[in-house]
Amino acid sequence: MAAIVYVSNAGSGEVMVFALDEATGALSRVQAVSPTGKLMPLALSPARDRLYVARRSEPLAVIGYAIDAATGHLSPVGEAPLPHSMAFITTDRSGRFLLSASYGGNLVAVSAMQDDGRWATAQVVPTPPNAHCIQVDPTNRHVYATSLGAGVLMHWHFDAASGALSPAEPFELPLPAGCGPRHFVFDRGGSRIYLLGELDGSVSVLRVEPATGDLALVQTVSLLPPGFSGKPWAADLHLTPDGRWLVASERTSSTLATFAVDATNGTLTPVAHTPTETQPRGFAIDPAGRWLVAAGEQSGRIASYRIDSESGTLAHCGSAPAGLEPNWVEIVALPARASE
Repeated sequence: MAAIVYVSNAGSGEVMVFALDEATGALSRVQAVSPTGKLMPLALSPARDRLYVARRSEPLAVIGYAIDAATGHLSPVGEAPLPHSMAFITTDRSGRFLLSASYGGNLVAVSAMQDDGRWATAQVVPTPPNAHCIQVDPTNRHVYATSLGAGVLMHWHFDAASGALSPAEPFELPLPAGCGPRHFVFDRGGSRIYLLGELDGSVSVLRVEPATGDLALVQTVSLLPPGFSGKPWAADLHLTPDGRWLVASERTSSTLATFAVDATNGTLTPVAHTPTETQPRGFAIDPAGRWLVAAGEQSGRIASYRIDSESGTLAHCGSAPAGLEPNWVEIVALPARASE
C-alpha cells in the first residue's frame, strides 16, 4: 500500500496532495487544488473516497472532492454554504451527515447530504463560548463537542436516521480548570476519549459509559517537554490505529509528545518529545500506523516520521514545502502503484 497526504493551506488558499514513499518516508507533491480562501479543517468520508475542506473566509462553505482510488488525486464535486466559520468538520459514521463546530459563532451544526451529493444545513445548536471540535462516537449514537471558553465537553444523543441532536443529561462534563479543551479522539472501541487542553498543554483521559455515553474523568497528564517555558499552546492529538500510542502537538515548543497507552485502563505514560516543524498546528497518522506527517504553520513545510511500533518513538524521515500556513493533514492508503 502507498500513502497519500492531503494538506490544507490557510494562507494560500489551496489543498496540496503529496505521495509518501513508504520505503524512505520522502514526501513528493503530486497535485494542488485551489478553491481559494482561508482553507482549514479537513475531513474524510467513512469510505475515504471523499475529502471535505471548510473555508473560513467568505463565502463560508464546505467544499467536496472525490478521491481517485488509483492515484489519490482530487476532483471537485461541489460546495455548499456553512452557517458560520467552522473550526472543525467531520462526518457521522454513515457519511450522510456533516457535523461542524464554530469557535467564533459559539455553535455546532449538522448538515444533511442531498441527492446531488452536496450539503444543506439541517440544524444549528448554540453552545457555550468557543466550540472547537465535534465528533460522533463509534456507535453513531452520541455526539460530543468541546467548549474551550467554558471548559466543558458537551454531549448530545444523535439520531442516525434524521441527523438530529438532542441534549443528553447531564449535558456538560466540567474539565480541569484552565485547560481550554480543544481536540479529542476516541479509542477504537469508543470506551475512552482522549482530550487535548490547548491552554495548559494537557491530555485528559475520559471513560465513556457504554450504555448511556456518560463521561468520567480518569487522568490528566502534561504534554509539555522538559524545561518548557512560555505559554502552552497545544494543537492536535491522534492515536495510532492499534491504540498503543498517543501523540499530541504543542505549538510554542514545536514538539510532538508521545505517550504509551495502558492496554487495560487506557491511562497514559510519557514516552518522548520530538522536535518538529515550527508551530505544528495539525498532523495525522496513516491508516497502517507506520507514519506520521506534521504541518508547520509558521515554517510552511510538512515533515514525515516513522513510528516505531515497539517503542512509539518518532524518527524524522523527510520534509517538503507546503503552501502558506499549512494547518490540517489527512492521510489515505492507496494501492502501491499510486506512488510509483
